[in-house]
Amino acid sequence: MSNESVIINSKIIEKKISSLNSFQKGLTDFFEEVSALTHFTIHFFKEVFLPPYEWQEFFKQSFLIGYKSMPLVGITGFIMGLVLTIQARPTMSTFGAESWIPAMVAVSIVREIGPVITALIFAGKVGSGIGAELASMKVTEQIDAMEVSGTNPFNYLVVTRIAAATVMLPLLVITSDAIGLCGSYLGVNIQGDVSFHLFFLQVFGKLDFSDVMPAVIKTFFFGFAVGLIGCYKGYNANKGTEGVGKAANAAVVLASLLVFIIDMIAVQLTSLFN
Repeated sequence: MSNESVIINSKIIEKKISSLNSFQKGLTDFFEEVSALTHFTIHFFKEVFLPPYEWQEFFKQSFLIGYKSMPLVGITGFIMGLVLTIQARPTMSTFGAESWIPAMVAVSIVREIGPVITALIFAGKVGSGIGAELASMKVTEQIDAMEVSGTNPFNYLVVTRIAAATVMLPLLVITSDAIGLCGSYLGVNIQGDVSFHLFFLQVFGKLDFSDVMPAVIKTFFFGFAVGLIGCYKGYNANKGTEGVGKAANAAVVLASLLVFIIDMIAVQLTSLFN
């Protein structure tokens, strides 16, 4: 065998070893991240039931997370209902089923589109905000200062934000659904003439308890996931200003992914009982 072929073969082997090492490293990092997140979640459930209860901080975060997100969520819900109705009209008109548009849009928004889209907006606004806020506190050593002063930073910073996100997202989803139905009412009346009473009579005539409750229940898990990921990424951020941006970005990406995973599981569980 010539020297050239030996060199080529050794380079190929080196590349394969390098790719195998990078795969092993990626797999190790993944399991380490899952382990750290699991430990963080267990720590939360231990702290959430232990006094002192930071009610003032909880209500403050509920105001910032919930009330301050209302305009964005409301506008998104209105546009969602309006666009869905306008897009559905040509297809429904082809089959002479325009009268079914209110019921179809209502079921679509309440069961799936409203919770998921609102949760993604929530992840982008609140998840990134929590991640950046806690990361900046970590970088400037404010969390360390709280520990030195005798305050429990995990209870004060993490528990209150996760609890507020868990409680506020279902309320935001309900608000978004209601505003989305108003947008749908406007969409129906752009090319038609349907009274407010008749529109909502058709909407609530087709909505079932089995449509509303699973959709509301899964929003608690959405809110918990967004709050948990935002706090986890911010609380464990690397030192330096670069860590703040990375924490905010990672919080949005991972929280959005978890929203889709939870939704997929929720849809499967709901279909089993229907």
